[in-house]
Amino acid sequence: MEYRGYDSAGIGIDGDSPSDPYILFKEVGKVSALRKHVDIGIPTPAPGNEANALTSPIDMKKVFVSQTSMAHTRWATHGVPCTLNCHPHVSDPMTEFTVVHNGIITNFKELKLVLQKRGYVFRTDTDTECVAMLCKYVYESQPNKRLNFQTLIKTVLKELEGSFAFVFKSVHFPDEIVAARRGSPLLIGVKSERKLKVDFVDVELQDDKIAVPEVGDANGLLAVPANGNAPAGSNLRRQQSRAFLSEDGMPQPIEFYVASDPAAIIEHTKKVLYLEDDDIAHIADGQLHIHRLRRDDGLSSVRAIETLEIELAEIMKGQYAHFMQKEIYEQPESVVNTMRGRVNFDNNTVTLGGLKAYLPVIRRGRRLLFVACGTSYHSCIAARPVFEELTEIPVAVELASDFLDRRTPVFRDDVAIFVSQSGETADTILAMRYCLERGALCLGVVNVVGSTLSRETHSGIHINAGPEIGVASTKAYTSQYIALIMMAVQLASDSMSKAGRRAEIIAGLHDIPGQIKTILTMDKEIQQLATSFAKQNSLLIMGRGYQFATCLEGALKIKELCYMHSEGILAGELKHGPLALVDENLPIIFIMTKDSLYPKVQSALQQVIARNGKPIVFITEGEEAPADVKTVVVPKTTDCLQGLLNVIPLQLLSYHIAVQRGVDVDFPRNLAKSVTTE
Repeated sequence: MEYRGYDSAGIGIDGDSPSDPYILFKEVGKVSALRKHVDIGIPTPAPGNEANALTSPIDMKKVFVSQTSMAHTRWATHGVPCTLNCHPHVSDPMTEFTVVHNGIITNFKELKLVLQKRGYVFRTDTDTECVAMLCKYVYESQPNKRLNFQTLIKTVLKELEGSFAFVFKSVHFPDEIVAARRGSPLLIGVKSERKLKVDFVDVELQDDKIAVPEVGDANGLLAVPANGNAPAGSNLRRQQSRAFLSEDGMPQPIEFYVASDPAAIIEHTKKVLYLEDDDIAHIADGQLHIHRLRRDDGLSSVRAIETLEIELAEIMKGQYAHFMQKEIYEQPESVVNTMRGRVNFDNNTVTLGGLKAYLPVIRRGRRLLFVACGTSYHSCIAARPVFEELTEIPVAVELASDFLDRRTPVFRDDVAIFVSQSGETADTILAMRYCLERGALCLGVVNVVGSTLSRETHSGIHINAGPEIGVASTKAYTSQYIALIMMAVQLASDSMSKAGRRAEIIAGLHDIPGQIKTILTMDKEIQQLATSFAKQNSLLIMGRGYQFATCLEGALKIKELCYMHSEGILAGELKHGPLALVDENLPIIFIMTKDSLYPKVQSALQQVIARNGKPIVFITEGEEAPADVKTVVVPKTTDCLQGLLNVIPLQLLSYHIAVQRGVDVDFPRNLAKSVTTE
């Protein structure tokens, strides 16, 4: 899970004795620092239990009959990165309840205030600690201690607002784990030596007679009924899922892995089931049971067990120094994989199977609404002119957070297209649900099979770029770009007047992999160019038309990796303000590859040179280089695909500048790969 971006890490394991029921190891920094801490063997004391902290190493080689552990890499939201704020969080110094959490609890201040009034002492700055405290409060509020673990957690979850993926553990329920999600991704890996009888797990619904504790006392916190959990004699339906039964009907040996991303478990198993929002998974006695927070919510009564297609080698660095470098060099293969089986170069057709049934609906739409964040937003900007040209349908491209902030009007005859590498981007998912509520057709363009976006949209496209580990997106951008271009071509397949243009674009797609390989041979040249930027504090990238998205994406890479101010500027806006920045000291890159807007970009370049600017200019092969100007020569393709080639030197440039500035390329500070919180 390291690639997601984080600032601290922690792990909790079962202790040796009742007096020390749970042992914590927490460390600021990378997992390697936590590993050293564990090797030393002196645990981190639970908050409030510092007086009893162990000073001598514990025996980390001791063997247990059963052992339950949980670990977490934290990206700080509430509270600075420090061992106190690091997960796992505990309910009290004796660690009665322990929890790890991805996401944000938005009503934690209200919960914290009520719990403080009841005497609970908080020791961290996090929102997660109040969830552990709430577990303890619910447990102590029932006189007969009759709640089972999953019902207790269900009671807690009903009080929480926000997004979360949780794993809970308690000394009161040894060798049991409860996992739950809402808004943040969570999956369970399944490992068994025998073939599973069926490829799904049943969702267990409560018996109608069960009385689940209801919420709401005068202070706005739950009140557990005095009689405990439920009427005497009533029990939850408890049975092992059909998937895990052996031929004689008995449970078979099996392992379960709970994680927030399939990359974390791929070395152990390829069988995974993805939990849906408000699912509660209870693992106890070697069995997995899935429950729902509320009944009759319209979701399927089974969770499919899927087989991951990725290989362990795909998420290893191999011969490369960094994941980002590996992923830049994978682009000749990743763009082929995006087109594989979809583009017929013999008869100039594109077939995206997921969209086939929806083509008439999309073509009748009043508007194409693209919604995305960051790099995915730039891929939408890049494809917008092609959609407008080929479909002649109005196109709007929206940043997901701004789209939600404005409560943008959405209609039933709109077609909303949501683009996300991970398929778990919180803002994009919220925007999708907003559009679903208003009856729009919702399509997803994602890289991760089984992600929330791919499951909840009506249909869509998997870009098939393969796992992207580096935080800064590279091959996902080029594959998203191609996927959107293919979508535009397929939508225009019923137009005879656009046949020539479609053929031109498909011919360009055929040559793209080879042209990317040509650009990658320029790596040494780009590395030398990077030395002139390594000590700069600012950089402008200018272009026009199809290249505006290239400018935005290149500038974003420089910001992410090099910690430099960088801005992508539309060359047509140069005279309306940005020209004031130009002098002999400001580094400027001009994207001036040949297309219909070439004369206008030439004019902007002359304005910069006239003011003593020293631009570096991207030109296409065969074009005459401007006098006394450094150039980067890239292969020429059709205008709407030129941005695919132009962005790769900018990816290499940002990589080499970051290396020369001593930055950890794969882990830019303050950033996460998959932004699962608002």
